[in-house]
Amino acid sequence: MRKVLIGGLCASLIAGLTACNDKTAEVNAPETAKTATAAAVTKALGSGIEFENFDKSVRPQDDFYKYVNGAWLKKSEIPADRTSIGAFYDLREKSRDDVKAIIEEVAATPNLVEGTDEQKVADLYRSFMDTATLNKLGVTPLKGEFDAINALKDKNELVKYFAHSQIMGAGTPMAFYIDIDAKNSSRYATHLYQYGLSLPEKDYYFNKSERFVNIRKAYLAHIEKMFTLAGLANPKASAESILALETAIAAKHWDVVETRDSTKTYNLYQVKDLPSLAPDIDWTGYLTVLGADKQTDIIVNQPSYIQGLNEVLKTTDLATWKTYMQWQVLTHAASNLSEEFDNENFAFFSKTLNGQEEQEPRWKRGVAAVNGVLGEVVGKVYVKRHFAPEAKERMQALVENLRGAYGDSIKDLTWMSETTKQAAAEKLAKFNPKIGYPNKWEDYSKLTIKADDLIGNAVRAGQVEHAKSLAKLGAPIDKDEWHMTPQTVNAYYNPTMNEIVFPAAILQPPFFNMAADDAVNYGGIGAVIGHEMGHGFDDQGAKFDGEGNMRDWWTAKDLEEFSARGKALIAQYDGYYVFDDLHVNGSLTLGENIGDLSGVTIAYRAYKKSLNGKEAPVIDGLTGDQRFFIGFTQIWRAKAKEEALRNRVATDPHSPAEFRALGALSNMPEFYTTYDVKPGDAMYIAPEKRVKIW
Repeated sequence: MRKVLIGGLCASLIAGLTACNDKTAEVNAPETAKTATAAAVTKALGSGIEFENFDKSVRPQDDFYKYVNGAWLKKSEIPADRTSIGAFYDLREKSRDDVKAIIEEVAATPNLVEGTDEQKVADLYRSFMDTATLNKLGVTPLKGEFDAINALKDKNELVKYFAHSQIMGAGTPMAFYIDIDAKNSSRYATHLYQYGLSLPEKDYYFNKSERFVNIRKAYLAHIEKMFTLAGLANPKASAESILALETAIAAKHWDVVETRDSTKTYNLYQVKDLPSLAPDIDWTGYLTVLGADKQTDIIVNQPSYIQGLNEVLKTTDLATWKTYMQWQVLTHAASNLSEEFDNENFAFFSKTLNGQEEQEPRWKRGVAAVNGVLGEVVGKVYVKRHFAPEAKERMQALVENLRGAYGDSIKDLTWMSETTKQAAAEKLAKFNPKIGYPNKWEDYSKLTIKADDLIGNAVRAGQVEHAKSLAKLGAPIDKDEWHMTPQTVNAYYNPTMNEIVFPAAILQPPFFNMAADDAVNYGGIGAVIGHEMGHGFDDQGAKFDGEGNMRDWWTAKDLEEFSARGKALIAQYDGYYVFDDLHVNGSLTLGENIGDLSGVTIAYRAYKKSLNGKEAPVIDGLTGDQRFFIGFTQIWRAKAKEEALRNRVATDPHSPAEFRALGALSNMPEFYTTYDVKPGDAMYIAPEKRVKIW
């Protein structure tokens, strides 16, 4: 398990088949792609606006999101095998189709040499797609783990098994990971993080409303069914004891707002002092199994949780813990077992929790498995086929234009002192942009993949990933490492590296359109760039300096004013209702909302600066400013199942899509001018109440 302190636009190795590794190579687009892109650029650029999605019955001053996307919202239906659709999701489907073509081409190649990347891609995909073998095996691949759990003699052995369980990719009440030290960005450090729940968040165990009560009943029935399928003892009683233990663990968890606080979650302990925090946990045995017993310190993200876990460990009998660990192994492996386990796992976690009516076609999940384990192998080919050098060059120019606009905006801030402005400008100058794909590719040479051993593939991937992570301790910081593959439709900011990262797959319409005028690109990918830069200056990112160290570089007065503006944004988003009984959590989403507001604000400034004082052309009857705001709003086009949306509001630090558009634009004076927004219009906020941060 690895927690990365990154802000992005939008785990377990047994469950998700995720791993990465390390290799140097050059990747260039083929000449055909270069030629085709160059030809497109020489044509007259279009507006890039998707007019067919507009709902002209909606006044833009009242709901710009529905004005731009309303027709699409009315006509679009969510397929039975999905919980969400929209600009992000459609592009992810395209990326998956593109990767499928690569994988199937490799899989169709005869006589692949054992140990090559191509053999690993082909056999990993085959191992996932071979349901006949999986059905024949049933739960047999987990028998060794069940036997090991049953053989545990005491709680010291149990704690050692927690460590073993994590390495193999199953669940555990506490998660160990290695990441850059937030207060010393020149070194990697070990960390502990709260873990161990199967439901999405602690409130799911305690909320007494009918929906949550029904979820807990369904969860009990699901555990009982899975234990029955696995032939494990006392399914009904086991389900009850598992839920009771998870509830006890959940009671000790920090909530979702607390866990995103970088200050509260940085607690450096000497390893020798861990027994004073949790005396009943065998720390020496735990860290020895993990291979980290030589470390002298460790960062504990939630110390009170570890104290609470100690209490739960002490007061819960060993038999109950064994049953719980059997469940952790079984549930994390379920999607890689026979179809009866896979289907039951889907029925609860996807259908009951998220409203997904049907399983995705198996090939889609097979592609996800390959992306998770061997992502940069297929990523190299993906880049050659789908990412032209011209796109990277144009993105690099956009990034630098945004950086310049951000610098100008910092200089012009009226609420910030010169001292803090200088520190902010220094951090901005040190942003490291990564675009498209890594300079150094992952090395998968130590990973063994077999065509008839899906669970084994997942476990070995976990072991290789853990070994790779351990090797970082004492080593220089790997500045070339990426935390997303090139075919990922997303982007992120990493504060301890002070880097903004944009994978190739997001650099496509509607976010980035090589055939469109600059206005829609600044509104789309420009706002995405600005969003990621904005994470460097959101309520958490602003705690880190240009070197990636968490330290206070603010004057006390400026920090007080910054916090006050953040509180105003929290109040604004708390006022947005997703359903009659559910509003956005402004505190949970604050960082992303700052990213959205600063992103579109700075992107607009960069767009105007790019015109060099000239008037933007009118294209398709729209001014440049209109195209900019439409370009921003059409990237948030999305529709989701109610169950999925409710889960996201409870757990996701991003606001629902419509409020990402409405919330940011309602604070921009330029939007008011462009669309003549006045008092009485639904999007109107009085000037003195509008939030401007950056």
